[in-house]
Amino acid sequence: MTAQTVADILAGTCLISGALLSLAAGVGLLRFPDLLSRMHAATKPQVLGLLLSLAGTALRLQNTIDITSLVLVGIFQLATAPVAAHMIGRAVYRARQVRTDLLVVDELADDHANGGPGPR
Repeated sequence: MTAQTVADILAGTCLISGALLSLAAGVGLLRFPDLLSRMHAATKPQVLGLLLSLAGTALRLQNTIDITSLVLVGIFQLATAPVAAHMIGRAVYRARQVRTDLLVVDELADDHANGGPGPR
């Protein structure tokens, strides 16, 4: 096999894997029972799926300018998705929209009962 054939096979594998992870994220958004579980489905597999899709695209394009743009997209996604999910999760928790019966450990219960974090 030539190097181009191997690159095409790897690119196809990355693209299909990324698409399947993004599909799993979409299914998780529809099927999971509460917001915190849905946020997990929206961030973890979706980001990995996007990164795999970007890697497959980079393997296929093999152009420095295009790959640089793809790397920037990946970096911005990695920097913003976890922060956005954390902020949404905290806002939902403070608005008391979380199903506490589904929580295994509630580390914020003491802070929430006392009116928020304060000096220790």
